[in-house]
Amino acid sequence: MPLLGILLLLLGFVAFGVYAWRQDQKRRRELSTWAMRRNWRFFPDGIGNLSRVYSGLKLLDKGHSRRNRNVVRGEVDGRPVLCLDYRYVTGSGKHRTTHTYGVVIVETGFPTIPLLIRRENTMDRLGEFLGADDIDFESAEFSRRFYVKSADRKWAYDIIHGRTMEYLMGAPAVSIEFGFGEIAVYSPGWNGPDDHEQALAVAREMLALVPEYVIKQMKGEPR
Repeated sequence: MPLLGILLLLLGFVAFGVYAWRQDQKRRRELSTWAMRRNWRFFPDGIGNLSRVYSGLKLLDKGHSRRNRNVVRGEVDGRPVLCLDYRYVTGSGKHRTTHTYGVVIVETGFPTIPLLIRRENTMDRLGEFLGADDIDFESAEFSRRFYVKSADRKWAYDIIHGRTMEYLMGAPAVSIEFGFGEIAVYSPGWNGPDDHEQALAVAREMLALVPEYVIKQMKGEPR
């Protein structure tokens, strides 16, 4: 009986592995088709130098054993776009954890300053209790629901004005990160075409909400 139980357990692991592989292949085909319909390029094995090209994005600098794959490269509103699977590892041995994300990166066309916007969680509230603090805003409800971090508070206030807060309160629960000249929208797990489209819509709306005077200021142009 113990041998039969072990055999059944092994068969279960194999069946789950086969199912997961088939689902992954199905999603890869869907991404390839989606890219083709948009007249974009698909790189199933990923691309190199991602963290170097987008060095301002903190997500791409976390952990070790970093890898990207299923990359879709295109253009929207005249801006280069990357949609991809991204993973990194923290810890080792029994404490090893693999973190996976579906990521959309849109180049802004003007210089930006690193800024993170995401939903606040229990650890953030504990950090606040212990003295760590994020950036707060006039809207108490927004400050309660969102964690905002940047070395430049003025930049954060320029980007997150009243209309931006109103949009974010009803937007999908994704993380939004500005780098040095790009905006990334990401969430845990892998993205399918619909998830990428949703993240892309968030990125475009966030860029549309950046005031014109801020863009001119970042470009060094007169208002």
